[in-house]
Amino acid sequence: MLEIRKLDIPEVLEITPRKFGDDRGFFSETFNRSRLADGGVDIDWMQDNQSYSAEPLTLRGLHYQEPPFAQDKLVRVLRGRVLDVAVDIRAGSPTFRHWVALELSADAFNQILVPAGFAHGFLTLEPNTEVFYKVSAPYSGEHDRSIRFDDPEIAIRWPLDGRRPVLSAKDEAAPRLADIQTPFAYGESAQ
Repeated sequence: MLEIRKLDIPEVLEITPRKFGDDRGFFSETFNRSRLADGGVDIDWMQDNQSYSAEPLTLRGLHYQEPPFAQDKLVRVLRGRVLDVAVDIRAGSPTFRHWVALELSADAFNQILVPAGFAHGFLTLEPNTEVFYKVSAPYSGEHDRSIRFDDPEIAIRWPLDGRRPVLSAKDEAAPRLADIQTPFAYGESAQ
């Protein structure tokens, strides 16, 4: 059994699997393709990824891949907490440039589905945070793209309280959304 909830941008979903616990700990079926399909999420997952961030306020993103390697992502936290963000970059979308955020944590046991056509990023809120995610297309360096995390036109409210996040060189140099030509169009398949 999965609980599936639409977020403020309805294509982005929070998915929470059931947990069965006793005095030994717990068991959960964290992924079941047919149950997801029954809930309207019928995606052919191709690859699993895992990241580890030692420092809190490590920011990874905003990332996306261009077609034909555009990726849907199903993201969950194995240890720690993150603020996970999806930004609609589909030209012509009524929510173009809008973003939605969801706190994911090992304790909450929730996941976020970020569809292709959205830029994705997360900020770690605790040290030693591990994030695990499924993607619907393999990594392609040739199609890998980034958008600045602090693009003023998107105006994501990261909980940084004036502090600077830990960024990769790639994310530090990422362009603004206005400086790219999005390969995604609202109502068209992202693949």
